[in-house]
Amino acid sequence: MLAGLGRLIHRRRWTSLVLIVLLTVLAGAWGLGVLDRFKQGGFEDPDADSTLVAKLGATYFGSTNPDVLVLYRSDTMTVDDPRYMAAVVTTVARLPKRHVAEIHSYWAFEGAGAAAFTSRDRRATFVSIKLNARDDEAKLKAFEQVRERLRAPGLDTRVGGSVPFGVEFSELAVHDIVRAEIISMPVLLILLVIVFGAVASSTLPLVVAVFSITGGLAVLHAVTYVTDVTAMALEVVTMMGVGLAIDYSLFIVNRFREELARDGDRERALVVTMVTAGRTIAVSGITVTAALSGLLLFPQMFLRTLGLAGMATVLVAVFGAVVLLPTLLAILGPRVEWGTVRRRGHVRNADSGFWYRLGHSVMRRPLPYFALTLATLAVLFGPFLNVQFTSVDARVLPETSQTRQVVETVKREFPNGSAEPIDVVVSGDLIPRNWRPAAGGDNIPPYLESFRMRLQNLPHVVKAEYTGYSQDYGGVRISVTHDQEPMSRTAQSLVRTIRGMELSKDGFPLHVDVGGSTAAQLDLMTSLMRTLPWMALLVGTLTFALLFMFFGSVVLPLKAIAMNVLSIGASFGVIVWGFQYGHLAGLLDFTPTGGVEATSMILILAVVFGLSMDYEVFLLSRIREEWDRTGDNRAAVAIGMQRTGGIITSAALLFLVVIGAFGLASITVVKLIGVGMFVAVVVDAVLVRSLLVPATMRFMGAANWWLPRPLAALHAKVDLREHDPLYDEDDDPVPPAPPPLPPHLRRPRRPTAPAMPAPTPAPPGWAGVSFSSSGLVPPPSTGPGSTRVPPTGHSAPPPPAGRHARSPVPPPGDAAAQPRGRHARRPAGSSPGTPSPEPPARGPMPPSPTRGRGTEPPHAHGAPSQNGTGAPWRPWENGPTQPRPDTAPRPRRRIVPNPDGPGWRWADDE
Repeated sequence: MLAGLGRLIHRRRWTSLVLIVLLTVLAGAWGLGVLDRFKQGGFEDPDADSTLVAKLGATYFGSTNPDVLVLYRSDTMTVDDPRYMAAVVTTVARLPKRHVAEIHSYWAFEGAGAAAFTSRDRRATFVSIKLNARDDEAKLKAFEQVRERLRAPGLDTRVGGSVPFGVEFSELAVHDIVRAEIISMPVLLILLVIVFGAVASSTLPLVVAVFSITGGLAVLHAVTYVTDVTAMALEVVTMMGVGLAIDYSLFIVNRFREELARDGDRERALVVTMVTAGRTIAVSGITVTAALSGLLLFPQMFLRTLGLAGMATVLVAVFGAVVLLPTLLAILGPRVEWGTVRRRGHVRNADSGFWYRLGHSVMRRPLPYFALTLATLAVLFGPFLNVQFTSVDARVLPETSQTRQVVETVKREFPNGSAEPIDVVVSGDLIPRNWRPAAGGDNIPPYLESFRMRLQNLPHVVKAEYTGYSQDYGGVRISVTHDQEPMSRTAQSLVRTIRGMELSKDGFPLHVDVGGSTAAQLDLMTSLMRTLPWMALLVGTLTFALLFMFFGSVVLPLKAIAMNVLSIGASFGVIVWGFQYGHLAGLLDFTPTGGVEATSMILILAVVFGLSMDYEVFLLSRIREEWDRTGDNRAAVAIGMQRTGGIITSAALLFLVVIGAFGLASITVVKLIGVGMFVAVVVDAVLVRSLLVPATMRFMGAANWWLPRPLAALHAKVDLREHDPLYDEDDDPVPPAPPPLPPHLRRPRRPTAPAMPAPTPAPPGWAGVSFSSSGLVPPPSTGPGSTRVPPTGHSAPPPPAGRHARSPVPPPGDAAAQPRGRHARRPAGSSPGTPSPEPPARGPMPPSPTRGRGTEPPHAHGAPSQNGTGAPWRPWENGPTQPRPDTAPRPRRRIVPNPDGPGWRWADDE
């Protein structure tokens, strides 16, 4: 299939380029619209009790977390000064009522209620504002209308709250992307030129990256009409779009240049590239997509949309690598080497090079390498054993953020500022519909008051008070204030205790739902832990199935999954060491929170698993190719590492530049994701792929390729390897052979009769005379009845049957037998009008995986056939010169559309 796609792209390269340019323009125009459709939050489980309590509060009771929190401060006045009061009250009174539903300030309460709104030095106060809107989009519009009207004259004004937090988070996310690109792009350009060695080649990954990002944003915009999308999706699209475009382009361009250097045939080079590197990239892209698909199982909008964004970007990057990039290569051809800054050497022999020596060194002493690598990975994983998970709060923003400054000031300077109450909602048909606990004349139902007192008497509880009621819903909210940090183990234990309490009236139970930040974090962790095994099962099954289809082995997929888990574990340990313990706080400029954000770790798990499998597929595909060719496990691993080690290292280095820039982002969550992926790629490229993989393959030996007989029949039906011939009958039937193996790695072959060189034509006047070691020998009699039997072993064997049989080579000068059409070969440097010289006779070809091991190529022990019968034409073999046998002219062929379906076929000219 990919061979046919390569030929089609080569024939229709300009049409393909025009269509892709039009598609990119349309996708770019559509994709930019996603910037206005991002949503806030998305970290909660929509089916959790805490989410229900939050929705009830926003709908019926009023949220305990204000939409906007405005902090006012004076260095000379206190809140008791009439001028202070006038400045604040007149400012908030001018806010448009159609956008503001409620306003709470120090001057609206008395006694203990008013004390909560002023700082201990009485020079600062805050105003709580509830916007007149239900959904996030309406709240954003309302906030934009009141944002510039909150500044009070003569007072220092800072704005915070949940809505400003979401706005600032989205703005910083876009700013971080631009900043990361500005930092990484110059370094990336220099490294691309060094790695590719030519200016023209180095620009191709950037073209594919732009196409990948544009296509990913277009798909993401379409997704916003189905579900909410978080602003963090933009980070994923950019990071993976650029990184995968560079990885895939490096493999495609490197293989194309390698094949083009063999004989200069542009189409043959493109087709071979497609069926080798192109197929590997397609399988790798599907594997990465399968890893990201596990995020779709989680109920959190944050994870689902990041999974969709990553999957869309990967698929677009694969399309760019196997369609857009081959189109550009077909157009450029040899011009892909334009602007050469370093000369590319010839293909190294199989027994040379750093990676070959490293592979043999590991396989000679696999146990020390294996033990040392595992010990290093265990040390890196160690800190993860003490991991603490936290939620996203204002501390993920930089210290200069107004939203963060408001939150930290309230917690530090206001009484009960650090208290985040636990909200308990009691609901049911037995709740009085018209009862108002705030009204002094209403009697409180005894069972509700008894339940409130039970809550207030719990350990670490400061007070429990009624903070909301609903006549429509039939429920009441009790806020429980405690003296512990919201994410502490004690606070979490208190939430579990409250959830275990029951309430009933006359034997009929009432619903008790618990919310608040502590309960939300508990529900989040419960949801993640409940879904994580299903994600592991789905991703593991899909990955195993894909690798089984591609490699035809049961052991290799299991080993690949285990290697990826080790890379992820090392990455998680470094994250805990750097962010939870705070060892990277000074270097990366963030505030440690005593834990790591849980959903970000799940995202890193999926992305790192996919990227690690990406490199695994690149390495094992070349090892499998060498195993099929040699049948020697040690040689296959060493040669596979030599052929891919430099490419994988270069791809990892370029990807590190891309994701490393995100470690300098303003948002701590983005820093965490960038550092986690950075460490995972380094560990995977330096330790796992270079040392651990060859060591384990040495231990397993031939068992690496074990395939039970029942599964062998199944694999034959689902094999993902290319089975189409690279060329049709008019083309060169076999691509150029890879470099020969060194003598010590060649497999022994069965002894065959020595090949006899073709006789040399006799000079004029010497026809019929032969030579021997004793002198001239006259020609034998050729009269009737006399025959000449050629010596044993000198006759050419019959050509093998099947679709891999080599086509006979026509004699020089026979125009009827020469290849016709667009695939006819010309020597390099000749013009179309110059007649082609005699083609050299082909020597023995090494065995090919498609021919089976031990099968000799046709005419391997004699001269090539020149009469189409399988036997060579030897004019002087039987005495006098024999006339050349007549050969039937070959019909001209052309490509025509299939009459019964899509595609093309060969047809004879009539």
